[in-house]
Amino acid sequence: MTDQQVPRFSFPTARLGVSAAAALAAVLIAGCDAPSTTTASSPSAVADRGDIAWSSTPESSAAAATSTTSRAADLPRLATNALSTLERLPVKGRAPKTGYDRALFGQPWTDDVSVDGGHNGCDTRNDILRRDLTDVTYKTKTRDCVVASGTLRDVYTNKTIAFQRGAATSSAVQIDHVVALSDAWQKGAQQLSTEERTDLANDPRNLQAVDGPTNQRKSDSDAASWLPPNRSYRCTYVARQIDVKASYRLWVTAAEKSAMQQVLSGCGGDAPSTPSAVPEPTTQPQRQEPVTATRAPIVQTPTPAPPAPPAPPAAGADVFYANCAAARAAGAAPILAGQPGYSRKLDRDGDGIACE
Repeated sequence: MTDQQVPRFSFPTARLGVSAAAALAAVLIAGCDAPSTTTASSPSAVADRGDIAWSSTPESSAAAATSTTSRAADLPRLATNALSTLERLPVKGRAPKTGYDRALFGQPWTDDVSVDGGHNGCDTRNDILRRDLTDVTYKTKTRDCVVASGTLRDVYTNKTIAFQRGAATSSAVQIDHVVALSDAWQKGAQQLSTEERTDLANDPRNLQAVDGPTNQRKSDSDAASWLPPNRSYRCTYVARQIDVKASYRLWVTAAEKSAMQQVLSGCGGDAPSTPSAVPEPTTQPQRQEPVTATRAPIVQTPTPAPPAPPAPPAAGADVFYANCAAARAAGAAPILAGQPGYSRKLDRDGDGIACE
């Protein structure tokens, strides 16, 4: 998704702000003739963030080494938790894109949401720029809300990108929806309320400031068809997608789930354990001698075999359900457009999913 369009895991974020002392100093120095932008004191990021969110506070060399080791140790745990959550997500086919419109996810970058950052007086795009950029400056008279410039260490490409607000330059840094809104629409968001879809479009867990051209190439792809070029971030990227899908009751396709499992297993994740089979007995039971009957044997009349169940329709035969009750009784609901038994009569809202 472009920034104009608009795993539960905890992903640390870097919150940048102006300290009280720095703000006071700026007023005393500038007087009434304030400069065009204000600058936030923002500590430099750790040079190699790896695949876990980076530190936003200065560290000594020894502390930085310890932090890097800790993040590397956390990666298998993150992957294991994501794999466990993935197993609980429904696996279904992709629903038709029919009816998708960005407007169904609310006004782009609205502050009127129930997620983190909502109702803080700043739009969501600037909230995310402030979170993900360093060396941030703000447009004057915006209460340190509108980001004027900054530096992005892009997690998708591992490149450093200079951001400068402007009609010809803002697109260099775009805000990506980690789970693309069109993908969400085709995998369950059609059933969400407008308020829930608006929260999904503005949830910081589902948003990341990234390199603009790379975001354009991603478009609305899922994990089965696109992953960040920076391989060291793929594990966190997939875990974030799983977290968002679990939070908003979205599903995954079989191909998407397989791609996610491959990524998470490659960064040390352990698949959820399955119940062990009951072991065979190692010793033979004692053989009991038959008891000789003293009474005449009882002749038992064979019980008639129950009637065989009706044969399923032959391959290629038409499948017809008189109503959704019949479809559910046959275990076929819900029925996606194109599947046997689907008819517009059963799909009352015309969303391509009958007998929901």
